[in-house]
Amino acid sequence: MKSYQEMSNDDLLALKAELEAQYKAFQGKGLKLDMSRGKPSAEQLDLSMGMMDVLNSSTNLKCEAGIDCRNYGVIDGIQEAKELLASMIEVPADKIIIFGNSSLNVMFDMVSHAMTHGVLGSTPWAKLDKVKFLCPVPGYDRHFKITEYFGIEMINIPMLPTGPDMDLIEKLAGEDDAIKGIWCVPKYSNPQGITYSDETVRRFARLKPAAKDFRIFWDNAYSVHHLYDDDQDVLIELVTECEKAGNPDLVYKFTSTSKISFPGSGVAAIAASDANLKEIREHMTVQTIGHDKLNELRHVRYFKNLNGITEHMKKHAASMRPKFEAVVDTFDKELSGLGIGEWIRPKGGYFISFDSMEGCAKAIVQKAKEAGVVMTPAGATYPYGKDPKDSNIRIAPSFPTTEELALATELFVLCVKLVSIDKILESR
Repeated sequence: MKSYQEMSNDDLLALKAELEAQYKAFQGKGLKLDMSRGKPSAEQLDLSMGMMDVLNSSTNLKCEAGIDCRNYGVIDGIQEAKELLASMIEVPADKIIIFGNSSLNVMFDMVSHAMTHGVLGSTPWAKLDKVKFLCPVPGYDRHFKITEYFGIEMINIPMLPTGPDMDLIEKLAGEDDAIKGIWCVPKYSNPQGITYSDETVRRFARLKPAAKDFRIFWDNAYSVHHLYDDDQDVLIELVTECEKAGNPDLVYKFTSTSKISFPGSGVAAIAASDANLKEIREHMTVQTIGHDKLNELRHVRYFKNLNGITEHMKKHAASMRPKFEAVVDTFDKELSGLGIGEWIRPKGGYFISFDSMEGCAKAIVQKAKEAGVVMTPAGATYPYGKDPKDSNIRIAPSFPTTEELALATELFVLCVKLVSIDKILESR
C-alpha cells in the first residue's frame, strides 16, 4: 500500500473526496458512542453479580480472627483481605494495608500527607520552594491531575518499549532534590499497554535519588488484567527488589479490585516497607476509624483466593479480547503502510494507544466527535493536557458493545485519514 506522503496532490484530493462522502454517511447515522474512559461494560459488571449474594442477614459476619465486621476496628484491614490482595500483587501479607474502594484515593492521600506532614520525618513538601514529579508519557491523566492539584511541577519522561527512559530518570532524580517522586503504571501501562522490563524494574529498585523522601508511586492497576491465557506479560515485583537493593522505603505500591469486581465498590490497598506502613497507619488513625470490612469480607468469600481471581479475570478477558482485536485488526487493515499513524497491540490492560502524525490528534478527536463518537481529549495523556507533538490518542474499547466498537473504529480510521490528508497538503 502506497503511503500518503508518496501520493500526488491530485491523488490525495481525489481520495479525500471519497472519504468525505463516507464521513457524511456516518454523520447521518446519528451515532452517540462514548470511548472516552476505561469503564467496564455492563457484560463485565454482570460477571460479579454473585458477589451480591455472598452476604445476607443470616450470614456469619465475623472474620477469621473472630471480629464482627459490622462494627468498628481493624483499621488496616481484615487479615484474609490482606492475604487475598497481597497474593494478587505478589507481596507478603504483612507488607500491605487495606483501604476503601479506590486506589486513586489512596494515591491522593499519600501526596496530600507528604505535602502537609512530609515523608518519614522530611520537610513537608508544602514548605519547600519547589516540588517536582517525573511523569512517564503518555500516561494516566488522573495521576497528573493529582500532582497538578497540589501545584507540583511535572516533568515529562518518554516511554520506551521497555518502560520509561531510565537513563533520564536516574540523571534527573539523582541531581535534583526537588524531584520527590514518579508516577508509574508498570504493567500494561495506561495507555500504551507496555510492561516494564526486568532491567527497568531493577534500575528503579537501585535508584539513588537526591531527595531522601523520593517515592516511586507504583500503580499496579492491571496486574491480573490479561487478554490472553497463553501470552501474558510478566512484571517482576518491586517491593522485594527494593529490599534486595537496600532501598526498602523507596516505593509505594498500589492496587485495587476496581476493574475486577465493581468499580467504585471494590477494595484498594497499598504495599510498602515496614517504616512506610507504620507512618501510614499513624495518619490513618486520625483520618478514619476503619474502612468497609463487610466489603472486604464479601470480596474474600466470593473470590476465596488468587486462583478465584485468576479464573474470574479469564471471563473479563473473554469479554474484552474481541473488542481489542476488533480495533487493532482494523488499524492493521486500514492504516498499515500509509505512514499516518502508529499503534501498539497490547496483551492486557484497558487501553490502546494511537499516535497520529504530528499536529493531528486534536483535529482527529474533534472530527470523530462531530460524527457522534466521544473520545478521551487529545493531550489528556500528558501533564497539563499538553501533548507537545499533538499526536497521542487514548482509545478505550471496553465500554461499547462489539458492534458499536466496530462502527466507532471505522469512523476513527476515516477521521485519521481525512485529517492526515489535510495535514500533508498543508505542508506542501
